Amino acid sequence: MSWIAAASAALVAVMTTTLAPQDANPGSAQPRGDLPGDLDVFKTGTEEYDRLTVPVTVEGQGPYRFMIDTGAQATVLSRELADRLGVADRKSATLVGISSSAPIEVAPVMELGLGKRLFYIETVPLVAQDNIGSADGILGLDSLQDQRVLLDFRAKTFSVADADTLGGDKGYDIVVRARRVLGQLIITDAELDGVKVSVIVGTGAQGSVGNLALQEKLRGRELGQAQMTDINGTMESSSIRMAKSVTIGRVKVSNLPIAFVDSPSFKALGLGDRPAMVLGMSELKLFKRVAIDFKQRKVLFDLPPGAGWFNSATGGMGSL
Repeated sequence: MSWIAAASAALVAVMTTTLAPQDANPGSAQPRGDLPGDLDVFKTGTEEYDRLTVPVTVEGQGPYRFMIDTGAQATVLSRELADRLGVADRKSATLVGISSSAPIEVAPVMELGLGKRLFYIETVPLVAQDNIGSADGILGLDSLQDQRVLLDFRAKTFSVADADTLGGDKGYDIVVRARRVLGQLIITDAELDGVKVSVIVGTGAQGSVGNLALQEKLRGRELGQAQMTDINGTMESSSIRMAKSVTIGRVKVSNLPIAFVDSPSFKALGLGDRPAMVLGMSELKLFKRVAIDFKQRKVLFDLPPGAGWFNSATGGMGSL
């Protein structure tokens, strides 16, 4: 069986930039004119791998389509768009993707606009357009820190504000605490087929991906192989297993296929030797809403109508 896992032409979930010693704060963003209580709501689009996109301006031009990736540390610009915009002052860096580490160029972006929010990002990785899919860039964690983001899959909207402006925790069925590592929120209150697992919510992943430490403990049914291409354009074959269920807090998603890779991105987060996984879009879209609060370090899930539900092996949804 062949199954195209996670990001078949772009970023899977987690990446970091490693700069020369004189370059402090890789990928940091400095907001401009961002006031407490400001609310931005965007109608989401989709790109070729069914991941969500929002309109973003770069240096006052655009808007351009940026894929939302809550698992990516850095906001990314396609090299082709950077060339058209004349983005200068480029430096060398190393980009860590799900399958590889590779040399790239980074450059400062004086103004990146997301609704009313304007950011200056010191080091934006520039990658080949083909490695992002059909989007012009990737909106990463450096543009979302200290905010709550709300993905409403039924209304097809993406909202950014502080927690109070977005209604606090009311209306959510599950609220899960997370710890922050390198800006990334990691849920530790989770189990996959009885194995304790750290979970990253990765909206840039088409499907779910696990590390080798998780693969060693999982006894799920073998489904075959997947071909995965990461943000650096590196292609890798991956084995896939069907897990019976993943439980996060008090919610359970059943029958989910997971691709396994020996990923440097898990290692960069200190998860190389412990079972860990990225929960991808194919599972996240089963929820009515998902909110990620970077400031308060928690992830909130709103279930569809009905007390029990699961993701069937055929991709449908039903009651437990």
